Amino acid sequence: MAKRFQQIEAPHRDFIGRQQIFFTASAAGQGHVNLSPRGADAFRIIDAARVMYLDRTGSGNETAAHLLADGRLTIMFCAFEGPPQILRLYGRGRMVNWADPEFAGLIEAHYDGEVPLGTRQLCLLDVSLVQTSCGYGVPLYAHQGPRASMENWHAAKGPEGLRAYWEENNLESLDGLPTGLLDR
Repeated sequence: MAKRFQQIEAPHRDFIGRQQIFFTASAAGQGHVNLSPRGADAFRIIDAARVMYLDRTGSGNETAAHLLADGRLTIMFCAFEGPPQILRLYGRGRMVNWADPEFAGLIEAHYDGEVPLGTRQLCLLDVSLVQTSCGYGVPLYAHQGPRASMENWHAAKGPEGLRAYWEENNLESLDGLPTGLLDR
């Protein structure tokens, strides 16, 4: 039932394009494993072997810490509507911060030059394996739309408040690992 592919193929692009949510999973050699849901509007396919997403400000910054410590990242999409399917992208990831020279070019090329308020960094994944599986165990859910909560929270904080939040809450992981957020 599971199939493996060396790169992202056209049917995978189509499937990803129809999804509303994806999940990221990361871990360092020791400590907690992180699993986070993310809105698919932040996700972009760069080419057959590279993807990225906008990493927006949240309560923690575990993925960034894990990528600095270990580099492994898995991104999973699963169909909550329509035919069942799960698609996982395995590989090595890294964060691209505002100060990195490639940040502006990636934003221009893949997000029409728009950086939504609350964007902390970009997460890039070099895909080494694509795996699809049946998804029969995934329940059906109907998408109702995005929540306004994150946008409202970012707007209430403003750019200066967000930076202060990063300094207080996003520079270390749960396990005390550095995230590298403001290092560059």
